[in-house]
Amino acid sequence: MSKHLNTINSPADLKQLKEEELIQLAEEVRRFLLETVSRTGGHLASNLGCVELTLALHYCFNSPQDRIIWDVGHQAYTHKIVTGRRDRFHTQRQYHGISGFPKRTESAHDPFGAGHSSTSISAGLGMAAADGLKGAKDKVIAVIGDGSMTAGMAFEALNQAGHLRKNLIVILNDNEMSISRNVGAFSSFVSRKLSGSYYRDLKKEMQGLLASIPAIGGNILKFARKAENSLKGFLTPSALFEALGFEYIGPLQGHNLPQLVEVLRNVRDLEGPVLVHVMTTKGKGYPPAENNPAQFHGVGPFDVATGKVRAKGGAKSYTGIFGDTMVRLAAEDPKIIAITAAMPDGTGLSPFAKAYPDRFFDVGIAEQHALTFAAGLAAEGFRPVAAIYSSFTQRAYDQVFHDICLQKLPVTLALDRAGLVGDDGPTHHGVFDLSYLRHLPEMTLMAPKDENELQHMVKTAVYADLPIALRYPRGNGYGIPMDQEPAILPIGKGELLAEGEDLALVAIGVTVYPALEAAEILRGKGIRAAVVNARFVKPLDRELLLGWARRTGCLVTVEENALQGGFGSAVLELLEEERVTGIKVKRLGIPDRFIEQGSQSQLRRDLGLDAEGIAAAVEAFLMQKVAVPLARVK
Repeated sequence: MSKHLNTINSPADLKQLKEEELIQLAEEVRRFLLETVSRTGGHLASNLGCVELTLALHYCFNSPQDRIIWDVGHQAYTHKIVTGRRDRFHTQRQYHGISGFPKRTESAHDPFGAGHSSTSISAGLGMAAADGLKGAKDKVIAVIGDGSMTAGMAFEALNQAGHLRKNLIVILNDNEMSISRNVGAFSSFVSRKLSGSYYRDLKKEMQGLLASIPAIGGNILKFARKAENSLKGFLTPSALFEALGFEYIGPLQGHNLPQLVEVLRNVRDLEGPVLVHVMTTKGKGYPPAENNPAQFHGVGPFDVATGKVRAKGGAKSYTGIFGDTMVRLAAEDPKIIAITAAMPDGTGLSPFAKAYPDRFFDVGIAEQHALTFAAGLAAEGFRPVAAIYSSFTQRAYDQVFHDICLQKLPVTLALDRAGLVGDDGPTHHGVFDLSYLRHLPEMTLMAPKDENELQHMVKTAVYADLPIALRYPRGNGYGIPMDQEPAILPIGKGELLAEGEDLALVAIGVTVYPALEAAEILRGKGIRAAVVNARFVKPLDRELLLGWARRTGCLVTVEENALQGGFGSAVLELLEEERVTGIKVKRLGIPDRFIEQGSQSQLRRDLGLDAEGIAAAVEAFLMQKVAVPLARVK
């Protein structure tokens, strides 16, 4: 029963509750989260750990006048529930539903969108500076996890905030986790818990002993308490944040609502930058999530009673095939190194980490550092493979250019979740990598048509002795037979999968099999389409593509990437460079807009990138009576 939750449609409703009623509301919210996310899937563990903190923030501040900025967005479910989206919460991350992340167009209570980490302090400081320029007195609160604080951008913002002395409140939500357990010296530093049982027991015994000393015991105890505060300065992050110009408060128990409310009310009236350090438990209140927070970070539908995730079935995932191949190759070559940015499970590298711990590096949420770190390893003769989601690699563009390609260092970029990723929506779709990587000199760029070709491409990339990016999709493979051993593919060579006289369908990566299916649909309508698996976006197989262009006079390119600057654009450039005219060309791919969330199959259907959509586009294209020849270069 949700006695209080059903009455909360805005933060104003929340403020009508008594403080003791907030505790009951927190339990109701937690049950609501479990019931909903168990059906829809989503980011569970981090949100369970942030319930009390969220309620306290909205109880003490006045959103949307006071701006509460959520870093990453994995902590914002309770925020959405109490800001008027409870009745729509079952649609979160669903097709045409609400976003799983804060989104400015969705609510006035979402002052800044967030899908990637470590942005909240920078955005918050910008808003605080704007308030200063406008003479406004509203509060700005940036909530950031300790995992996100491992990124350099967060420290850049802290550094400037301390210098500007603007009224900015930073809430450090410390649960010792990002997606996987946090790594690095800083995370260890901020997560030291002086409230642990050993510390409490020792403190209690010492107080009892000192108090029992006749005459002087009381004075010694007072001195000891002062010394304790000095000791805390060395053992907690206060020294670090105060050196950066922040008033440091904490650590606080993040599930003690009365304490949170009291502290936040006091903080509200402070001037200048303040950092409140809050200790929370990821998965709080649900034992399966508390015991295995990584599994319940981003989880599919599951059974609440048992905690068992409902099996999807089907073939092994591309991520799993990549991880297995890395382990096999590393067994034969001690120079192979695996690198991830806080996602050993998400990138399939956990088995590698277990098998070769000395050759596995989790750098935390620090994609820029990950790639320059990989470049340093490559400069010393190793074969580093940096496995990072495609959308997160966008954050390290300059490192790819300056530290890898410019120096011709053999670093492999394993771009997981390339293409349409589904329910996480526009912040996570990896539909720009072909465009932002293929124009870089020295870069080789390829994508497999299936999981068997993926294992060959992993080996090809590792031994290419040049900068190379390998992109592959989220989800399961096709369940095709796997070759017993991965082999090295010839760089820049595609393959002909089907012959035809009327046109050539030239596809890359995940679009190859839909193109083959489309060719079968077209064949039933009397249209004979050749199908080419390009394999490489750079370098293109010039001989193969030009040959079929001249033979059929009609090319249709298919990709799960932005059309601007993507694979189809590369084919057009090839025709222009070779001064081939009179060829009809149609490009199918992601249009010039951000794609919302939805299942991969639904989005591909909407965008015409499934077999039926490709066939329909080809048929309509061939019905055009006049070909528009490419202009000849003068």
